[in-house]
Amino acid sequence: MAARLKEKYQKEIKQSLAKELGIDNAMAVPRLEKIVINMGLGEATQNVKIMDPLIADLGFIAGQKPVITKAKKSIAAFKLREGMPIGAMVTLRGDGMYEFLDRLISVALPRVRDFRGVSSKSFDGRGNYTLGLRDQLIFPEIDYAKVDKLKGMNVTIVTTAADDNGARELLKAFGMPFRQEA
Repeated sequence: MAARLKEKYQKEIKQSLAKELGIDNAMAVPRLEKIVINMGLGEATQNVKIMDPLIADLGFIAGQKPVITKAKKSIAAFKLREGMPIGAMVTLRGDGMYEFLDRLISVALPRVRDFRGVSSKSFDGRGNYTLGLRDQLIFPEIDYAKVDKLKGMNVTIVTTAADDNGARELLKAFGMPFRQEA
């Protein structure tokens, strides 16, 4: 069974975006390329064992095994040596990407305390959107009783849009709850 948002994109969003952005070529219509979920953990320099539960949480959230990120260079002030594990990341593509975006928009974001929408200014100028989350408890896959440490994460949504406007319209069509900023 195909992902719900993927079907919605192919049946509805693609045509309406092409009309709205004035694009004639069907292949030039902005689409999702990948979603990268990154969880940095600077405290892992002192104790590598604290990474294990967080890597497990990231695996539950994403639905696939995370890759451990290592330090690229040594920084003496942070007691960091090259090659030390300092975080974890997951890159989602295909159906898994659409499933995660669906869960993020319809389940996780509404569970954020005092939620008024996500910022519409977090685009990078090339059509990519980055969203910072304060803790992993907003995802229903995480068992509240088993969490010993709250850890935030960055979710980067990479699109094929040439500019921020195209990416913003694409994410709005998917149902991303952008804040009304004056």
